[in-house]
Amino acid sequence: MKPPPFDYVVATSLDQAIDLVSSDEDAKFIAGGQSLIPLLSLRFARPTLLVDISRLSVLRGVRSVADALNIGASTRHADIERLPVVRECAPLLSAAAGWVAHAQIRNRGTFGGAVAHSDSAAEFPAALLAMGATIVTRSSSGERRIPSTQFFGAHFQTALQHGELVVAVEVPTADRFSRWGFSEFARRKGDYAIGGAAVSARLNEDGECTSVRAGLIAAGPGPTSAEGLEETLVGHLVDESAVDAAVAQCERSLSPESNVHGSKEYRRAVVAESLRRALHQAFDLGGTQDERRSA
Repeated sequence: MKPPPFDYVVATSLDQAIDLVSSDEDAKFIAGGQSLIPLLSLRFARPTLLVDISRLSVLRGVRSVADALNIGASTRHADIERLPVVRECAPLLSAAAGWVAHAQIRNRGTFGGAVAHSDSAAEFPAALLAMGATIVTRSSSGERRIPSTQFFGAHFQTALQHGELVVAVEVPTADRFSRWGFSEFARRKGDYAIGGAAVSARLNEDGECTSVRAGLIAAGPGPTSAEGLEETLVGHLVDESAVDAAVAQCERSLSPESNVHGSKEYRRAVVAESLRRALHQAFDLGGTQDERRSA
């Protein structure tokens, strides 16, 4: 199908882009377009105006800020996967980027666009929930800093208001006490995930878990955080029995939707197994760093 007619403006400044979208309730921002263009073609979205922000250099790039990485919203998925600074300081995010669709989409899609899209089956929202990231937004009213746990809502819904734009995401920098794991199941590499999990944890000098979070992929009506991990794992030397108990507790709260990829019972089991594997990776209970990328 062809998209409905719309006007198109290439923004020359961030303020201009925000003003244009704010003044038209049916206007939308566009950068990489890897999520929006299919919605237009299917007539699921009918904006009257598209404001192109892809040429705004202020929205691109990765820089260190105190103990965090500030990742510009127009940074490409491929850059997040490959840039040494991301691989070193935010390895979970880099690993998640390698699972996003196919190379062509990763070369064009933008980080901020994927975050704002809030797809429950997407990799980046799960990774950001696991990492405790902060979403930085800008509107005509000024800047907001929104914790990822408050940003993502139901499927395709976020805390963004009309005319408000994701300008960057800040993620904590990993150190020698940081651990992570990522696992995803799809019928073919690059297909939509049937289920998955991203895990971020910290250990103390004695190897005990001091914190753990997990973001789940395709586990509910929106990007979902795993429940019950901290009370089971924090304060302990994590072993396989502790992981089994944590996964069993989390699994009871999962509510994936049945779809063409499987029943809700099957998808619940896939998410739970993904979480188990990601936790095994994070706490080094078998497998190697290279195996993090295998389905």
